[in-house]
Amino acid sequence: MGDKAHAHTGAAGGTPAAGHPRTLRNVVLVGHSGSGKTTLVEALAQTAGAVSRTGRVEDGTTVSDHEEIEHRQNRSVQLSLVPVEWGGCRINLLDTPGYADFVGELRAGLRAADAALFVVSAAQEAETVAGTTRAVWEECAAVGMPRAIVVTHLDTARTPFDAMTRLCGELFGDDDPDAVLPLHLPVFGPEAADGHAPLTGLTGLLSQRVFDYSGGERTELPPAGDQQAPLAEARARLIEGIIAESEDETLMDRYLGGESLGIKTLTDDLERAVARGTFHPVLAAAPAADGARQGIGTVELLDLITGGFPTPLEHPLPAVTTPDGAPLPALDCDPLGPLVAEVVKTSSDPYAGRLSLVRVFSGTLRADDTVHVHGHGLDDPGREDRPCHEARARVGALTSPFGKQQRPVDACVAGDLARVARLESAETGDTLSATAHPLLMEPWTMPDPLLPVAVRAHSKADEDKLSHSLARLVAEDPAMRLEQNRDTGQLVLWCLGEAHLDVALDRLRDHYGVQVDTVAHRVALRETFAGPASGLGRHVKQSGGHGQYAVCEIDVEPLPAGSGITFVDRVVGGSVPRQFIASVEKGVRAQAARGIAAGHPLVDIRVVLRDGKAHSVDSSDGAFQTAGALALREAAADAHVRFLEPVAEVRVLIPDDYVGPVMSDLSGRRGRVTGTEQSGSGRTLVRADVPELEIDRYTVDLRSLTHGTGRFSRSYARHEPMPAQLADRVRAQDG
Repeated sequence: MGDKAHAHTGAAGGTPAAGHPRTLRNVVLVGHSGSGKTTLVEALAQTAGAVSRTGRVEDGTTVSDHEEIEHRQNRSVQLSLVPVEWGGCRINLLDTPGYADFVGELRAGLRAADAALFVVSAAQEAETVAGTTRAVWEECAAVGMPRAIVVTHLDTARTPFDAMTRLCGELFGDDDPDAVLPLHLPVFGPEAADGHAPLTGLTGLLSQRVFDYSGGERTELPPAGDQQAPLAEARARLIEGIIAESEDETLMDRYLGGESLGIKTLTDDLERAVARGTFHPVLAAAPAADGARQGIGTVELLDLITGGFPTPLEHPLPAVTTPDGAPLPALDCDPLGPLVAEVVKTSSDPYAGRLSLVRVFSGTLRADDTVHVHGHGLDDPGREDRPCHEARARVGALTSPFGKQQRPVDACVAGDLARVARLESAETGDTLSATAHPLLMEPWTMPDPLLPVAVRAHSKADEDKLSHSLARLVAEDPAMRLEQNRDTGQLVLWCLGEAHLDVALDRLRDHYGVQVDTVAHRVALRETFAGPASGLGRHVKQSGGHGQYAVCEIDVEPLPAGSGITFVDRVVGGSVPRQFIASVEKGVRAQAARGIAAGHPLVDIRVVLRDGKAHSVDSSDGAFQTAGALALREAAADAHVRFLEPVAEVRVLIPDDYVGPVMSDLSGRRGRVTGTEQSGSGRTLVRADVPELEIDRYTVDLRSLTHGTGRFSRSYARHEPMPAQLADRVRAQDG
């Protein structure tokens, strides 16, 4: 962990082979956008000898598998895998996007990993750090995932390292800030002309040695005289923190009694506490300077990963059931066990076709295997159904991705990750298992996309390919939803934010050759009668041969919300023959579905057929259908038609500091706050009923209002009368 001897080598340019789960470490890098995750991954790869130089997203030389849109947006938008070798272990580094719109990629990385590195930048505001990482930290804590924290950008820091460690203790220490402590203190060189001092090395708190990187290679030195006091204070606190998490209950008494504890004893206890997820070390890191082989802190970080993070053998596997849902005993991460693997990411390549990144949890996946593919369905209300699907598929070539390169491998053992080409029947989240013993893993939680965007084909040629391309896009990205709205007729793509939408449209164009236009999203309004009315429907035509003759008189009255349309026959004397009563009802209902004021469905009325006329020759089913529709339109012409708008029940989770601004904002959206309650330390849950017209872009606006710290969910509650002023505006637009 930075205090040991180092004789590590990595085969430059090669992919380390995983022979057994005990030699594997799967680590996901988590952090806010701009924290330096990708740069850190590349620095680790360079130190391990996997690459000879580091690149940048901006110039396309990064080891991560970046798309063209990432160069344009200057940020990561997808999960990338970078395998390296250190100390006889294969480390799968999973680089995740930091921007909130791509949290679906982050969740996939969490699913594939056994431990997490939280990367925080000392050059950014504390609010930025807190807003985008706290929720993910809690997710990891809920499943006991080991976590460590890496502080970057100390050269240009807004916040000094000691202040950053205190901030991390407050944010991530829960009830015990002493469970989040630094393992090293940074060492800075002389201050430059811009006022910033370069990071030149680290001082190990346990070894009390300085690891100096200023000469391009890592060397050990004794600490300078002015470092002794802060070193002693930080070292004492670290030792007490380690002892507090130790399984040896006598250790604290020995320490308080004045016994000098050996570095090996402390290091072993530290590694065990990290692996259990009860202690979270803070480290500092920086990429290698020009001409240097190793980045500052990268050796210490790689040692922490191999020595303190668990192997896949130690991480509990997700629950497994039979395809029909029957629970099964927990599986072990055994290369000889039954095959259970999961597609954690799906992408498309214009040349290679569909590519599936797979994490094998049990058994061994081999090229040319035939596997059973089983996917979870999607039946949430208001969304396009996606039924459960099953298929048999042949596994083609297995590769280990490294940036844009695909390096062939023969097999992927339990605990490892590999990419499978042309697994066409598999979608993100699907389970791969043996055909003789099909299994299904419980799904991981995905964020609910809350930004609706209506799309349409740009041309007739695009229209022919649009449906298939959108289906493929949604299959690749489970954080995206596709809806064919039955009321508005619009094709709606639900995304996590505007950047998520930009990536989706880019992939449609570049990967599938489909150009789409975005149009204004229409909310599904309703119409109803505000009071009773009557209407006469007269459809009489004679143009040679059989004519058309139908007359009906109706009364219309409003009903309570949710009543739908009720049709009542009160004809006496046979003025409308019995066989045409149903025709009138059919015409009324068809017209109600088309709307009577602005094309929105008519609801919550009772229609009473009280009289009419028929002709013995010219009356017909079609004629009375037309008459029924005409009667309803005439009744509407003499009555006040009210518009009903959908209202959503909104639940907003925010830090206490933002309760006032958020409630004020909801009121400005015609929302009615129905309650508030405390939800954990320092956070409040606000419930409100808000018209859906007012929250189309709420996911974007809330993020801006709360600096990325707020989250919300929405669900349909009911339709309510729209204010008269807004209703007049809708009539002017749609009438």
